[in-house]
This record gives sequence, structure tokens and C-alpha cells, in this order.
Amino acid sequence: MHGYVELHGHRGARGLRPENTLPGLAFALELGVDALEFDVAMSADGQLVLTHDLHVSPVTSADTGMATPGDEMFPYVGKPVVALTLPQLRTLDVGVRLPQRPEDRFALTQVPLPDTRMPTLGAVLGLVGALGADDVRLNVELKSDPIRPGLCPDPRRFVTEVVRELDRHDRLSRSALLSFDWRLLEIAGPLIERRYALVEHDTMTPEWMNGIRLTEVGGDLAAAAAAVGATTLSPDRVLVDEALMAGAARQGLPVVVWTVNEPDEAARFIDLGVAGVVTDYPDRMRRLWKARGLPLPRPVSPLRPVGAP
Repeated sequence: MHGYVELHGHRGARGLRPENTLPGLAFALELGVDALEFDVAMSADGQLVLTHDLHVSPVTSADTGMATPGDEMFPYVGKPVVALTLPQLRTLDVGVRLPQRPEDRFALTQVPLPDTRMPTLGAVLGLVGALGADDVRLNVELKSDPIRPGLCPDPRRFVTEVVRELDRHDRLSRSALLSFDWRLLEIAGPLIERRYALVEHDTMTPEWMNGIRLTEVGGDLAAAAAAVGATTLSPDRVLVDEALMAGAARQGLPVVVWTVNEPDEAARFIDLGVAGVVTDYPDRMRRLWKARGLPLPRPVSPLRPVGAP
């Protein structure tokens, strides 16, 4: 018999609505999730914006015009996010998926929402507050790449600004910071209670793991995560097996696996003892949770226009 297994909406509900957008996040809340995961980067003018990629992605973003006449940075698609200001980023349409490959599975299932704009973290926090989603944790992934420092803000400044914004909206105790760049987790240690060590094959190196070599900890990812002060280990699904779960248990770290979109696979991870599953399809996972008798997170009612019944 399993206890509570959390259901996390990935970039909102990427399989169903445009990722890292206000309508996408609201839709995930409407379906019902325990945690709302989304990605944050910093613009040239120090604004915290939602985007997964350090360069403006041609898959999730389309140019609509210049922010100012004669703007030499235009077109913005393909440019580093850190080199563009919020007014420039706000010209982008991020509501239509533009797959570069025919086999892009999300393009087949995602409902397009044209003319959707890239939101700020503050706008997301305002929306979540307006919806009254007080029980939903916000899992904020800080996009940082220690291999390409020119594409990222200073780690300490980045962490501090995100924490300040969460605190300003009274969400600090109901949020978590996530990062593949474990330097940020160490910085976040005194500032926020929940810190997720994200990891995949490509980031199992000292550059990403705050200087830790896996050989120094016997190849134990959980021991490495604990060493930087993480409170949760969050690995790519291909890394999760009995050995990883045993290591996490030794360290007292819960495991939240990403990104799992097939119910059969999610069921296997639940049987292994994960504490949470990150998915692009919260609707599929809710059906699995129900079938297995697991407690379901409460759906959040959508905002209704003034005067609506």
C-alpha cells in the first residue's frame, strides 16, 4: 500500500497547453496538481521571465514585430534570453508550438493559444494568488548553465531575486527551487526550505554538481545531492532504479522523477517508492491515481469574468 504520491504538472501541462504560459499553468491547476513546475530565466533588464531555453526557442516562440522601430536585435527568436529586455521578449507569441520535427508529440496533443505572451514570475504569482491555489506548491526551476556562464545571470543574484519575488507574494513557504546547476542549491540553502537537485546523464559532472565528483561519493547521486544541501533528488526517469532509490533512502531524500507521460511507467515508479511524478499530461496521471486508489490533488476553479454565473 502506498502513501501520498505527488502529481507535478511539467511546465504547467506541456502536453495539453503551451508551456510556461499563464493559460497553461492555469489549466494544470484546473485539472488538479500537487505542484506546478515551471522554468525561470532572467532578461537583460533583470526581469524574471518564464522560459525553458536560454536562447529564444523557435519551437515555442514566434516573432511578431520589433519592440521599438529599427531594433537591431530583431528578430528575437534564436537570441539569448539574457540579451533581450522584457519589452523585446513580450513581443513574442509563445502560444503556438512550432515543431522543428514532424514527430514532435506535443504538437499533436497541445491546444494552441495564439497571441499568448511570455509571462513574468510576478504575473504567475499574481495569477496563482487570484485563483486561490493556496495548497499548490510552486516548483520554480532556475535555468542556469555553468558551462555557458555568458548566457546566465550571476548565480547569487539569480537566486536572491527569485526568493525575493516569492517572498513578496507570500509564497516562499509554499515553493521550491529546482536546478540542474547545483551551485544555486547551495546558495539557496539558507533562503528557502525546499531545494530540488535536478539531474540527468549530461549533468553528472563536477561542473554541474557544484564541484562534486561522483567517484568521491561511490557513484551515489543521492549522497552528492545531500552534500549540496538538496532536500529532494529529482532525476531523469532513465536514472531511476532500485539502486538509486536505495541510495536516496539512506540519505533521507525523497525522489521526484521526471518527465513521465505513460501511466504504465508511472505505475512502475510508484511501486519503486517515488514521492512524486512530473508529467506533461496531468489528466492521464489523474486517471492512474484514481485507478490505484491514490489521493488526488484538488482541482482549482478557474477565474470567472465579473458578472458570470
